[in-house]
Amino acid sequence: MRILVIGESCKDIYQYGDSVRLCPEAPVPVFKCCDRKTENPGMAMNVSRNVMSISDVMTDILTNKNWESITKTRCVDNRTNYVIVRIDSGEDKYMHCKVKEIDYERYDVIIISDYNKGFLTEEDIEYVSNNHPTTFLDTKKILGDWCKNIKYIKINEFEYERTKHKLTSELIEKMIITLGPKGAQHKGAIFSVPKVEIKDTSGAGDTFIAALAATYAKTKDIYESIKQANAHATRVVQKKGVSVA
Repeated sequence: MRILVIGESCKDIYQYGDSVRLCPEAPVPVFKCCDRKTENPGMAMNVSRNVMSISDVMTDILTNKNWESITKTRCVDNRTNYVIVRIDSGEDKYMHCKVKEIDYERYDVIIISDYNKGFLTEEDIEYVSNNHPTTFLDTKKILGDWCKNIKYIKINEFEYERTKHKLTSELIEKMIITLGPKGAQHKGAIFSVPKVEIKDTSGAGDTFIAALAATYAKTKDIYESIKQANAHATRVVQKKGVSVA
């Protein structure tokens, strides 16, 4: 059994420090860096890491080779875990994915983790879904007819509100809407989660789509897959930084 993750990647950097006063020149906090700093692969590579952490399914990834030169740096207050600022670098360096070169027969499931940075076009995603029957999509794009052959679409509440004017009944049937601390929704059914202390929601969507697809690859049961996705996402939001399940 093998899963392919397609999407753009970056390096997630967490720089921790202290912020106890305001800048005298402007109404902004003064952030004093400390020695604690973490770095890890982010975006599609974080999805791939989660698939490998959650299951024993063989996992490949098709992403931009220059991902380490594209960074998201979060300056985080030690005491409150509040993100003072996020600094993005290299946003213009994303390449374009060559989806026509993929050997689709090698894979049982394909995950498209599309952050809408130019790595994948609507036509690319449509091509993938036309060439593989079990494709999971997590995208920042406005949905449309181009994703009608996707098997399941993972979307959060904010993304749903942005795209609902474009939704057909056919697309709604495919959608799994994540609801934050309320769990997830599919075909009108609510899959609740326990109440926990949330420390960081960064990367929780990556964990959800990874667990959803990895469980489905083994069980072919979307309801059990949503339950497992909820459980793994609930674990990672209780950790600081971008984490794997």
